[in-house]
Amino acid sequence: MNLELFIAKRIHFSKQGEKRISRPAVRVAMLGIALGLAVMLITVSIVIGFKQEIRDKVIAFGSHIQVTNFDSNETFETKPITVSNTLVKSLYEVNGIAHIERFATKPGMIKTNDDVQGIILKGIGRDFDWNFYKKNLVAGDTITMNDSTPSKQVIISVYLSQMLKLKVGSSFLTYFVENETVRARKFTVAGIYCTNFMEYDKQFILTDIKQIQQLNNWQPNQASGLEILIKDYSQLNKVGDDVYFKTANRINPDGSALKSRTIEDMNPQIFSWLGMLDMNVWIILVLMLVVAGFNMISGLLILILERTNMIGILKALGAQNWSIRKIFLYHSFFLIGKGMLWGNVLGIGIMLLQYFTHVIPLDPATYYVSYVPININILYILILNVGTFICSALMLLLPSYIIAKIMPAKSIKFE
Repeated sequence: MNLELFIAKRIHFSKQGEKRISRPAVRVAMLGIALGLAVMLITVSIVIGFKQEIRDKVIAFGSHIQVTNFDSNETFETKPITVSNTLVKSLYEVNGIAHIERFATKPGMIKTNDDVQGIILKGIGRDFDWNFYKKNLVAGDTITMNDSTPSKQVIISVYLSQMLKLKVGSSFLTYFVENETVRARKFTVAGIYCTNFMEYDKQFILTDIKQIQQLNNWQPNQASGLEILIKDYSQLNKVGDDVYFKTANRINPDGSALKSRTIEDMNPQIFSWLGMLDMNVWIILVLMLVVAGFNMISGLLILILERTNMIGILKALGAQNWSIRKIFLYHSFFLIGKGMLWGNVLGIGIMLLQYFTHVIPLDPATYYVSYVPININILYILILNVGTFICSALMLLLPSYIIAKIMPAKSIKFE
C-alpha cells in the first residue's frame, strides 16, 4: 500500500477539512489554476484561429506559391510566361503540390455615373479553385466560362458593390491604359464576395483570363503566371525550394526566365505581423503559469502550517522527510487536478460557444474578421494540460522542503 497516497486521500477527502482555515486558501488556489488554464486554452485557440483566418485569406488572393516572369516588376502590370503542359506536368512531380492554376492581372479603373475607383482585374481560368470564394459569396454565383469566347462576368467585393452602387446583374465600364491609349471593357456582376480583408477587397475583381489575354494581345497559352496550392502549409518552404529548382532553368520563348515566390515572400509584412502574435501568446502563458503556481505555493504553505502537529507526530513515528513531503504533494496534485478539470470545462465551454455562435464580434475594418475566430485543436489542449500540471508540480517541490525544517519536539505542541 502507498502510505503517503493513503494519508493524502484521507486529508483531502475528509469532511473535517470543511472547518479548517485552509479551505478558503485551497479554493483560491484551485480557482487560480482553473482561470489560468481557461485563459491559456482560450488564448491559444484564438491566436491560432486568427492566424489561420488571415493566412487563408491572403493565400486565397495569391496562393501558396507563384511562378511568374522574372522580368515582371512588383506591380500588377505583368509580363507573360508561356504555360505549357510540360511545365505544369513537371511541377506536379514536386511532392506536396495539390493544385496548379493559371492567372493574369491587370490594373484598371471602374467608372460609374457617380464614382471612379481603381481596381486590379484578376483573370482566372476553368482550372481555378473556387472553394474559398464559394464559402465567402454573399450574393450571386461564380463566373460561367467557356472555351470559345471570353466571359464578361465578374465577381466583385461587397466593399466595391456598396461604394459603386452595384449589385448582381449590374453592368459597368472598366478602363485600361495601354501604350498611352485607353481601352474600355463592359462587365456584368455575376457574384459578390466578402472576406473582410479590406486590402484585397478594395482592389480585386475576378473575371475570365481570356479578357486579360485579349487586352494584352497575349496568346491563349500565355498568362501572368501560375498559382500553386500545396497540401500542408508547414511544408511551404520545402515545397517552395523544390518549385524554385524546377523553374530556375526554364526559359520563356522570348528569352525571359521564370521566378517563384512563396506567399510569405510576397507578403512579408503580413506574416511578420502574424509571427509577432506568437510572442504575445508566450507572454500570456508564462504569466498565467506564474500566477497559478504562486497560488498553489500559497495553498501548500498554508496546508503545511495547518498540519504542523501531524508532521511532528509522523516524524516522531519514524517517517522520513521525503515521505511526508510526498503526502502534501499528493494532496496538492488532487487540488491541481480539480482546478484543471474546472479550467477545461470553463475554457472549452467558452471556446465551443464562440465557435458555434460567434457571440463575440470584432470590427472587420481593424481585425479583418467580423468575429473572434476559434481553432479547437485537441493536441494543443492536451499539451497545455500536461504542461500546466508539470509546471505546477515542479513549482511545489521547493516550498515542500520546509517540512524538513520542522522539529518533532516543537511541532507536536503546535496548535
